[in-house]
Amino acid sequence: MARLSPLVILPPAIFAAIAGLFLGGMVVNRDDALPSTLIGRAAPPLPVEALPGKPALTDEMLRSGELTIVNFWASWCPPCRLEHPTLMALAAEGYRVAGVNFRDEEPAAQGYLEDEGDPFFASAFDPRGRTAVDWGVTAPPETFLVDGEGEVLFRFVGPLIGAAYEQQFLPALEEASAGMAAE
Repeated sequence: MARLSPLVILPPAIFAAIAGLFLGGMVVNRDDALPSTLIGRAAPPLPVEALPGKPALTDEMLRSGELTIVNFWASWCPPCRLEHPTLMALAAEGYRVAGVNFRDEEPAAQGYLEDEGDPFFASAFDPRGRTAVDWGVTAPPETFLVDGEGEVLFRFVGPLIGAAYEQQFLPALEEASAGMAAE
């Protein structure tokens, strides 16, 4: 009987362990996430570019008197793909969901929205990621709640799925919606 050397098994085992840690870190509730310096401040400017055939997201749209969910995403981003059904559901529920596609190729982004559905009432295209830096986005996906005056109320880092979504994002969305209805 042939015996497997530990040197053959060790590299795949180490890789699997590291991959598991990274995946767990994306999905698990993280209270140690860096807070956004934008909370309570005016939303930074948006790119003037939009994906072809899509309404361009403008600063005026963030100051329209309505709550807006601003989602930074990319077609090459696996967590963005995981959260896409959630964005579709939020849009179907009547929430204003805006998308900022960044560090992406225009045809890939357009193709993704055509294939998977477009939850965004308006979009911005940031191929170099400069706007993402202004918003403090570290990696996609990241989602912000912006009130009707253009003030950032909340920042959510990671995909809109799982326990963190249910325990952090949804309560913040409900609170922001209730606050907007009271005005």
